[in-house]
Amino acid sequence: MLLYDQSSRSARPAARRLVAGAAIRDGRESTLFTFDDALGRNLHTRLADQIGIGILRGDIGPGDPLPSELRICDMMGVSRTAVREAIRVLVGKGLLESKPKSGTRVRDPENWNHLDPDVLRWRLEVTDLDTYLKKLFQLRFAVEPTASALGAAAAEPADVEKIRLAFARMAEAPNEEAFVDADLAFHRAIYVATHNEFFWPVAQMFALALRESFRIGAKGSHRKRALAEHGALVDAIAAADPEKAHGAALKLLGNAANDLVRLCGRDPFAAAPSRAVAPTSRSRRGAATKTAARAP
Repeated sequence: MLLYDQSSRSARPAARRLVAGAAIRDGRESTLFTFDDALGRNLHTRLADQIGIGILRGDIGPGDPLPSELRICDMMGVSRTAVREAIRVLVGKGLLESKPKSGTRVRDPENWNHLDPDVLRWRLEVTDLDTYLKKLFQLRFAVEPTASALGAAAAEPADVEKIRLAFARMAEAPNEEAFVDADLAFHRAIYVATHNEFFWPVAQMFALALRESFRIGAKGSHRKRALAEHGALVDAIAAADPEKAHGAALKLLGNAANDLVRLCGRDPFAAAPSRAVAPTSRSRRGAATKTAARAP
């Protein structure tokens, strides 16, 4: 069965691990659970933000308990209702689990909902930029060429029009911020054009996660080349050519990675383990791929 089945175009309807006891002894808990009044959202959301950032930063490690509700109330000067709502939010995002006999504990990171917009935002606040960009490009190389090929196979005329409009906004952008906004809309439209709902959360995540990467890339003098690469991707999708779309996306990503190296000395794959499957320097420069992807 062909992975990029084009028949659907017409057939488909429109580091640190600190135990809570140690945190109390060395003062870190009092920092984590000191209420920050500068945050301008409702109370339980502000509490969830503060505790969530502390968990991602490692102030309380996986398996460690949070202080009791009453203890948090005392330290932060908030109501028990607000604490319970904040904990409920963090449980829903996979960061915490509450059990009657063991209390509320931090879950292992593999259980966290890393695509959740709040978790992504917290990750941006606590992760150094080099590590963040490396992981982001690893994900993009793994997903984006396939999404582009699927979009070429499945996109309807309205989808292609949205991609073209975003591309036109990129070409006409009067400044870097407008260019970044249009670039984000361009890639989101491609993910939506797959008509595969499992790709859509990735598009939503990229709306937040890619902005910093695109902002760096928009500062270079390579916009003319980047526009040509985006245009080639639009043409491949409009022509319903999955293989060309896959290759165009791979070339675009390769040059984007090289732009980061040239602009700020960051190679997204420089620190990748040798056993990891990452694009070679040749493929990152845009070597065309000629392998047709098929599913068993």
